Amino acid sequence: MPACAMAPADRRKQIQAVGNDLVKHHGKKKFYTVDEVKAANRRQRIDYDVGCWSHAFFNTHADFDAYHAELGEPCDYAEMKRELLTSVMTNPEPSSVFDLGFDFDLSWLELPDIDWSIFDFLDF
Repeated sequence: MPACAMAPADRRKQIQAVGNDLVKHHGKKKFYTVDEVKAANRRQRIDYDVGCWSHAFFNTHADFDAYHAELGEPCDYAEMKRELLTSVMTNPEPSSVFDLGFDFDLSWLELPDIDWSIFDFLDF
């Protein structure tokens, strides 16, 4: 079973923990490398079974696809990012955003309607 088949129990908490860790260790960047996200998952004790959800949020689409192709796992970047975005949106009615041809390749810093308060490190 691919790692992405099992969603984190608390998506918001995982994205917050990994995001805070990434910025602490690598600064604020639009995207992080696969190795940077893997290391953040390890430091935050994110179980391998749900770790690829962090990759869907913080890696580029191309990096995410290459990483999962290498693992032989057919994970869906856009669907996973949709679920993650829904969990951190300030307005939990995401259908209007996604129905307008939402660009899932946006950086996590460019995503609309994010509750930025979950990221302790950001000063917006």
